[in-house]
Amino acid sequence: MSSLSIPPPACLLRPLEVPHRYLFGPGPSNVSPRVQASGARQMIGHLHREMLEIMDDIKKGIQYAFQTQNNMTIAISGSGHTAMECALFNTVEPGDSVLIAVNGIWGERASEIADRIGARVNTIVKPPGGYFTNDEIEQALCEHKPVLFFLTHGESSSGVVHPLDGIGELCHNQNCLFLVDSVASLGGSPIVMDKQGIDVLYAASQKVLSSPPGTAPISFSEGACKKIFNRKTKPVSFLLDMSWLANYWGCDGKPARMYHHTGPISGLFSLRESLAALSEMGLEKSWTQHNRTAEHLHKGLESLGLKLFVQEKSLRLPTITTIAVPPGYDWREIIAYIMKHHDIEISGGLGPSSGMVLRIGLMGYNCNQANADMVLMALRDALKHCHKSKV
Repeated sequence: MSSLSIPPPACLLRPLEVPHRYLFGPGPSNVSPRVQASGARQMIGHLHREMLEIMDDIKKGIQYAFQTQNNMTIAISGSGHTAMECALFNTVEPGDSVLIAVNGIWGERASEIADRIGARVNTIVKPPGGYFTNDEIEQALCEHKPVLFFLTHGESSSGVVHPLDGIGELCHNQNCLFLVDSVASLGGSPIVMDKQGIDVLYAASQKVLSSPPGTAPISFSEGACKKIFNRKTKPVSFLLDMSWLANYWGCDGKPARMYHHTGPISGLFSLRESLAALSEMGLEKSWTQHNRTAEHLHKGLESLGLKLFVQEKSLRLPTITTIAVPPGYDWREIIAYIMKHHDIEISGGLGPSSGMVLRIGLMGYNCNQANADMVLMALRDALKHCHKSKV
């Protein structure tokens, strides 16, 4: 007789079953067989020489994807949210004035995080689908004198890709760091960190990179590093303290890397392979492919009588398309129907855009016209069979 009072759970005595789904929502994306195979390789130690070489490869891949020469370039162990926290925890101290551009959920999240660490949070706000002119940004910078300005490049909740040119210069004129979230845009829409004067840039593995969630590229300029390494207080998170992570990733010039935490080894294998695939394709070709696929999708959506949520073409995020919820339909029913009958995931809105939009993401491995046609066929079927009330 066993002395244990809790028996093995019956569910864990059955084989793992995972359905095949087409992930055409705002992320994660489907993973290519090549990346899947890389993540299935046998484990090695997180500080083995071979692992450190893989980390060095990842650093070079991120520098290419970001178009930066920043030495302080690493992958955070965690999601894009973790990278957002790393950026804010390290560059902002209690009492610092920060300026957050809010035109969707990610500006809201950045504001919440900055507030939790005791910053004086100032915001400029637009409704979902809106963007900020450089004049509006400059006026807010002059008014609030922040140490850091946060902007989302690819606002996945509303489908807006925000213009970046000239903003870095405006920030630097006010002795302000420029922090950009490119989680939903990296690899799908042009962003060139050094040329655009971006001081802190982060992304995530599961969107255009089409790698499993759990690793998040991030890079810091020399100006950002000066702020980080001259803090009066320690960052609130030990795990995300860049003074430790810089050594773990070989960015501090010291001959030996010390133990800080055990990184997601399999996730880093996958991230390395995803960055290799992007390097082989080339950034410019990737940008072009996402634009062409998005344009093909947009034409198909309009032929179905659907209305694109972002009216100005130049502001449409190529990776994630937002559609105004068609009048008379329940967006939840459309999403559920497409999942049930086509094994396709699309999504509703998020945060401020909840109830306003449907979101379709064709990113990285999923970004091709065949997949666009597949989701168009599923939408056509859903509009035919889902209940439509009289408006």
